[in-house]
Amino acid sequence: MMFSILAPFTLGLCFFLLGMYAMRNGFQNLAGKKMEEWMSRFTRTPYHSFWVGLIATFVLQSSSAVTVLTIGLTNAGIIQFAQTVGIILGTNLGTTVTTELVALKLESFAIPMLLVGVALWLLPRPNVRSTGLVIAGFGLIFLGIDTLKLMAKPLEQSETFRSLFLESSHSIWIGLVTGIIFTALIHSGSATTVITMGLLTHQILSMETALAIVLGANIGTCFTAVIAAIGTNTASKQVAWCHTLFNVAGAIVFLPFLSQLAQVSAFLTASPSMQIAHSQTLFNLICSMAALPFVPQIARFIQWIIPDKRQPPTPTVWLKKKTG
Repeated sequence: MMFSILAPFTLGLCFFLLGMYAMRNGFQNLAGKKMEEWMSRFTRTPYHSFWVGLIATFVLQSSSAVTVLTIGLTNAGIIQFAQTVGIILGTNLGTTVTTELVALKLESFAIPMLLVGVALWLLPRPNVRSTGLVIAGFGLIFLGIDTLKLMAKPLEQSETFRSLFLESSHSIWIGLVTGIIFTALIHSGSATTVITMGLLTHQILSMETALAIVLGANIGTCFTAVIAAIGTNTASKQVAWCHTLFNVAGAIVFLPFLSQLAQVSAFLTASPSMQIAHSQTLFNLICSMAALPFVPQIARFIQWIIPDKRQPPTPTVWLKKKTG
């Protein structure tokens, strides 16, 4: 029983993470060289920063990667902390694009995409090879999802697993903590969300527990950023903790309204996987849109919590203009 669960889980997760890595490398080769330039040039207002964060997260296929890149740019003094708050809000929404694509259930295209991607990768032109990596990456992701589905049946028959998640259904806090820990361990909120989709589809989880795990995954993605900020300057630490505190605050605010969120997503689609994807998108969209007009205040609050002892927390040029 244990082997029939662990084997597809391990193999499926490896396929998924390898696919994410291949796709990220492909996108980076196509546009990544200009990413730092875009992030330093087009972050003059909170709204520009928001779009930079959203697009960069889609290109790099990882909110953690964008946050770590932002920490690096801040540590180097290329951008100031106040400019990064909009980027952070954008990364949270950008990460939902992958989830929405995964929820479309394109697993039947996994092998053809993998074959086409490998064929393109073997060609000599750099841009064609990078495009091949992106396509092959998508193929591996869908292959990983298909493999992860194999563990659903033995999980359904496992009394231990059922009792564990039955306990989780009584407390959404357990689901939240599960999402945080699992995402921190595997460094991928998208992978946690995909596994949650599979369990929900086979009715092993309740919708509210599944949504709590997804909210926990949002918080778990911050772990990489916090680690990356160790040993950096104050502004970089402010970036990491701003990302963390924003995701924690959003999860705590939304936890009492999970049933309403589930009802809205059920109204939008009958597919359990799409309901998870739409719920995550709605959650991140509402949180980001609600916070975006208050970016200057959020920046000052974070600078007050984590002050720079070397200099007073002065806002950037656009922040001064914004506040008059």
